[in-house]
Amino acid sequence: EDWFSKIEVGEIWGVGRRLAPKLHEIGIKTVWDLQTASPSQLRARFSVVMEKIIREINGTSCIELEEINPPKKQIVSSRSFGIPVSDLASLEESVSLYISRAAEKLRRQQSYAGSVHVSIRTSPFNEKEPYYANGMTIALPRQTDDTRLLTKVALWGLRRIYRSGYKYQKAGVMLSELVPRQYRQLDLFGSVSAADTQSSKLMSVMDQINARMGRGTLKLASEGFKQPWKMKQGNRSPNYTTNWDELICVLK
Repeated sequence: EDWFSKIEVGEIWGVGRRLAPKLHEIGIKTVWDLQTASPSQLRARFSVVMEKIIREINGTSCIELEEINPPKKQIVSSRSFGIPVSDLASLEESVSLYISRAAEKLRRQQSYAGSVHVSIRTSPFNEKEPYYANGMTIALPRQTDDTRLLTKVALWGLRRIYRSGYKYQKAGVMLSELVPRQYRQLDLFGSVSAADTQSSKLMSVMDQINARMGRGTLKLASEGFKQPWKMKQGNRSPNYTTNWDELICVLK
């Protein structure tokens, strides 16, 4: 009672600045005032959410927490380049890398994608260079989670929106029309081909090796190897708790 009497009612999650003035009008100014108020009366005056908040304050769990994040409806992967990029080859490497990252997330949530969106743009803040931005969405003939097929489609779209003579600053991809693996739309005869089974096994092995040996251990050659265009990460904090090679070293 002592602590709740000192805390302003607007500090409660679900009340905030919008509802606090209305509660002040009926004499509820602190958490203690709200805790001792009538849940049914405030429900009639405000909403069922207010009733749940009061019951939560009194120790009755009413507002569920999401213990497991729901599957994403879209998966986006995009980055700014460390240096301006003008040639198509470098853009193809970046798009291949971003598709690979997005496909990993797609398989992790056990989904399939029905379309791929690819986009590129120059810097909107560089007034000395001409501005260009474009994007393209490609519907897939069959839903898939195969990195190879998704990359092939993304690169097909990239080549159609690319224009030479510009210094590009950013590229990105987005996987949309996602469906759970068990609800994947099959062909007319509803059969899973041998190629689908082989693709699933290959992607599973690829993910397992990369998870065990490190990201990028197995990758498509189209992602490139030197990747001079990658985002600069010189000021990134070391992964002290997740990477053995970046543990803090204490010297005597």
